[in-house]
Amino acid sequence: MSVALGPEADRPVIRLADLSGADAHEVGAAVRAYLLQTEREKRQQEGGSAPDPSGALPERYRREIDDPSAAYAGHRVRVAQLGDRVVGVVVLSVSDDVAEIKRLWAVPEVRGRGVGSALLDAALHDARDLGAARVRLSVWAWRAGPVRLYESRGFERVPSWDERARLVCMELSHTAG
Repeated sequence: MSVALGPEADRPVIRLADLSGADAHEVGAAVRAYLLQTEREKRQQEGGSAPDPSGALPERYRREIDDPSAAYAGHRVRVAQLGDRVVGVVVLSVSDDVAEIKRLWAVPEVRGRGVGSALLDAALHDARDLGAARVRLSVWAWRAGPVRLYESRGFERVPSWDERARLVCMELSHTAG
């Protein structure tokens, strides 16, 4: 995904995704890029095996890519735009008083420009608005930048709710602020 940016596109615009319209394709593409990078990183962390040259992903992800409207029904999905291009996504689900952030992604070409921070802040605002008392997320241990970002917003490491090795579970025990 190539992104050409002009001076008018310095700060990301974060907005709700319209998954019944044009944003469905953009969200699917962003989630696909996120998942492909994650699978590549997992292979490298597990001993450096070469990534699948076809770009194939496990079947369990197919619906998120092909039909994000159905996959994320009942979730709050936001996209980040720089200029007229979608350059990031975040998915928030809320059950009872617990929100979970998933699929936080900024395309590599725009990292360092506040896209991930803006998406995270929007998701935390949404969690507050939706009545969540706690927000949780998981992140791979080798993703030091995202871990630092989450910690900067008050997230703390908690005992894992997931059995996958090297997956760090984090929680923000309040969403006030």
